[in-house]
Amino acid sequence: MSRRSGVLEFAVLGLLREAPMHGYELRKRLNTSLGVFRAFSYGSLYPCLKTLVGQGWLTEESGHGPEEPVAAPLTGRRARIVYRLTAEGKERFEELLAQTGPDSWEDEHFGVRFAFFGQTSRDVRMRVLEGRRSRLEERLDRMRASLARTREKLDDYTLELQRHGMESVEREVRWLNELIESEREGRDRRGRRPTSGESGADETSASATPSSPGEPDGPPRERGDAGPDPSEDTTT
Repeated sequence: MSRRSGVLEFAVLGLLREAPMHGYELRKRLNTSLGVFRAFSYGSLYPCLKTLVGQGWLTEESGHGPEEPVAAPLTGRRARIVYRLTAEGKERFEELLAQTGPDSWEDEHFGVRFAFFGQTSRDVRMRVLEGRRSRLEERLDRMRASLARTREKLDDYTLELQRHGMESVEREVRWLNELIESEREGRDRRGRRPTSGESGADETSASATPSSPGEPDGPPRERGDAGPDPSEDTTT
């Protein structure tokens, strides 16, 4: 499985853990809540869904999503396929959620992992955050060394572009430092310590995804969603 496919599998299982959805609803959530998937198409999503069904992690049901009214009988309207997480699928998501290897620190995977931090244990969050910070610090060292070697050869605009890239990485490192300090002090994202009746997980949800690596200062803005493809998301 490619890294891109692995990220999509993780995101789909995580979203379906919240509620069953049909394919178009899933795509909307991937586009609006998890910004890394803005460019994903039905051609990418449906093979992933079929694979997860084949693995026994999802089931397909003929019906309607939670936000869609049931069509009147005999209208000729085709029912959409609703995807539901199985018990095995939940176990698979929990397994993926506990992984903290290098893939979880990379640009594409980190944003998705962060979106599900509210369901992640504190020790796993710490390992992911510290791994991400270490990766960015290594990147920053390489960028500084490269700039020092080539500064005299660059025109003003290329030099500014490289400086902008370095500043973006530096901002994300500062942001990660703040998050790590909050985790160490046991604070949630609202700046308060959890009470004895609360779990160690933060109140972060999938809608609080950090921006992509070049835009570390806020969540991605929503864009218009493409219309559903009825040829793929329905049963006859």
